Amino acid sequence: MTIMDRFRLDGKVAVVTGSGQGIGRAIAWGLADAGADVVVNARRVSDLETTAAGVRERGRRALVVAGDIRDFSEELADRTVGEFAKLDVWVNNVGGSDDKTVRALLDTPDEVFRSQLELNLTSAFQGCKAAARRMGDGGVIVNITSGAGTRGSPFTGPYAAAKAGLINLTQTLALELAERGIRVNAVSPGPVITEAYRQILGVEDKLDELIRTIPLGRAGDPDDIAAMVVFLCSPAASWITGEHHLVAGGRTSRSYQYRPKEPAQAPGLKPEDRAV
Repeated sequence: MTIMDRFRLDGKVAVVTGSGQGIGRAIAWGLADAGADVVVNARRVSDLETTAAGVRERGRRALVVAGDIRDFSEELADRTVGEFAKLDVWVNNVGGSDDKTVRALLDTPDEVFRSQLELNLTSAFQGCKAAARRMGDGGVIVNITSGAGTRGSPFTGPYAAAKAGLINLTQTLALELAERGIRVNAVSPGPVITEAYRQILGVEDKLDELIRTIPLGRAGDPDDIAAMVVFLCSPAASWITGEHHLVAGGRTSRSYQYRPKEPAQAPGLKPEDRAV
C-alpha cells in the first residue's frame, strides 16, 4: 500500500446530513471521489437528487433519505444499514439557524435559544448515537462546527453556544469510543460563501471587507472543507481523534479581525459579519 492508498475509502458507506447543497454536497461528492457509497439527507428532495446524481456520476452508489434531521437520525441510520448492510462514516453537517434575526444574547427569546441548541447540538448528538450503535470497530464520525464556538460571538450567541457544545461533545465522544476504534473529530469552516451564508449574513455588498479578515486572502470554497473531511474519514487520519480542525484560511479566534492593507476610511465589519 502506498501513502496515497491510505486516502481511499473504497467499500465504505457514508452518511452526510445536510447534503442537499453547499458544503454538505461537496462533502458527499468528495467521499464518493474517494470511493465511498453515500447516503444523502436534507429536507428538499430536489436538492438531494442533484447531490445523489453527482455521487453516481463518480461511480458510487447513492441513497436519498429526505427528512428534517431533528429526531430523524435513528430512521436515517436504519435506512442506511437496510440498503447497504453497514455504516462506516457519519458526517453531521446540518446546522445554521431557522431564525434570521441578529440580536444580543440577552434579547434572545428562550424558544429561539432552544431551537438553536436543537438544530446545531442535539441533532448532532442524536446522529452520533445512531451512528456509533451501528458502526463496527474503526468507524468515523465528523461533526461540522464553527469558529464561533471557540470565542465570544456577539449577536450570534445561541448559535455559538451550540457549536461550542458540539466541539466538547466531539472531544468527549472521542475518548468514550476510542476503545472501539471509532474516531470522532470536528471541522470548523471559515467564511465559505454558500447560498446559506448569503441568506444569513447578506455579505454580497461587503465581500471585499470580509476577505480582508482572511490572512490567505480569499473566501473558502466548499471543496476546501470537503478535502479536510475526506482526510479525517480516511485511513490516512487513523491516529487522529478528538480534535477540532479550523479550516479558515488562517482566520482564527485571535486573528479573525485581521485586515492587511485596509483603506483608512473603510468601514468596520458589522456584528453579523463575525458569526462564522
